[in-house]
Amino acid sequence: MYIVLIEPRAPGFNVFSGILLPRLGLPIIGSILRSYGHQVKIFCEEIKSINWDEVRKADLVGISSITSTALRAYEVASRVKAFGKPVVMGGPHVTFLPEEALKYCDFVVRGEGEETFPELIEAIEGKRPLEKVRGVSYKIKEKAVNNPLRPLITNLDELPRPDLSLIEGNEKIKVAPIMASRGCPYNCSFCSVTKMFGRAYRVRSVENVLKELKEIKQKAVFFYDDNFTQNRKRLYEFCQAIIESGVKKIWSAQTRIDIADDFNLLKLLRKSGCSLFHIGFESINPETLKLYRKKLDPRGYLEAIKKIKKAGIDIHGMFVLGSDADTVQSIRETVKFAKKAHLFSAQFLILTPLPGTPFFAELEKREQIFTKDWSLYDGHHVVFQPAKMSVWELQLESVKAFLKFYSRREFFKNVAAFHWVRAYYLATARKKIKGWVKQNSEFMKLLENFTFERRLNSSLS
Repeated sequence: MYIVLIEPRAPGFNVFSGILLPRLGLPIIGSILRSYGHQVKIFCEEIKSINWDEVRKADLVGISSITSTALRAYEVASRVKAFGKPVVMGGPHVTFLPEEALKYCDFVVRGEGEETFPELIEAIEGKRPLEKVRGVSYKIKEKAVNNPLRPLITNLDELPRPDLSLIEGNEKIKVAPIMASRGCPYNCSFCSVTKMFGRAYRVRSVENVLKELKEIKQKAVFFYDDNFTQNRKRLYEFCQAIIESGVKKIWSAQTRIDIADDFNLLKLLRKSGCSLFHIGFESINPETLKLYRKKLDPRGYLEAIKKIKKAGIDIHGMFVLGSDADTVQSIRETVKFAKKAHLFSAQFLILTPLPGTPFFAELEKREQIFTKDWSLYDGHHVVFQPAKMSVWELQLESVKAFLKFYSRREFFKNVAAFHWVRAYYLATARKKIKGWVKQNSEFMKLLENFTFERRLNSSLS
């Protein structure tokens, strides 16, 4: 078969705008499909527009979607269906809402798709019964059928390296994405990772990861792992292996603040090429952290940050605003903390009820979600009624948080200190935030006069 795989673009500005970092699901599946003899081409819309002539030539089209890209994914799927092509959809959003997705596509691959997708193709080709393919949803006489879920992949070393060369425009990718583990033992209420990839922490061997690092042409690498530093023993082995191999990469990863407990490990991480940690602080409000099930004590944040920075590693701080315990004041205190901590960069995302999370189920039950326009589910738009402030107040404080952190004053301070990289980052980020406000002016006007009771008559309903 000739198979075209598509990753739809995110709507408008998002926190990673400007960073061409494709998700790894499609490049891994692309590698697998090629090993079965199929011809594969991937279009990641953030990198290069879809070539519809290629889509018309395809025997099958696969589309991967997260919640914020779902509407664009459905739009693409509808157009592909109009060509008479079979459409398969996968990714977190459709995993949790397969019945919705089946309005636009023929098949949904739920959960991890590396084993399911090739079996589904065999079923389409008539080589195996469709009802025997685990993890697939489809329709029979307009009724949705959800085959039993497939167990999670236990040996990640069996997965091939994601083939980024299959992505049209791949030469634009300056930071190479890589995955060394899946799953997270924690269970934050707003996160869909554990529902998608489980709580068991599954890892690739150090040798396997090192081999991929040697093959990657880019100097900069980002580990997509939700908690890269979970296994400390393995982390020591990984750092030593990189150092001894002579591989010279600048890399960053997501971790928890408690990585600061081991200063010797921090120094080893830096020596191995780690330059930046993405850390989910979420809030400095203890009640908010309890609601998020974060199991962190904010009183230790500043000291931990000092240790990480002392080891020579910068920090991108991640904060989530809008819990039932949050107020306008607690959000402002969180922003003050981020500035006081001298983080290299920060994001202040609005709490978003993503399908599949406990938070989504809770708000559905309480009827606090006022819109299911999935394009607004990007962490930059309020889509539910918060407990201790108005919808407008939460939206406004999120915008203010970004502007206060990426302030002109902070920019000029860094210029005066000859910190050119951070000064450039501050200026670029501020420009993007201003652009977001302009792009979303109508949405902001709607929220300013919005009351939850009037939602059914609102343009947001």
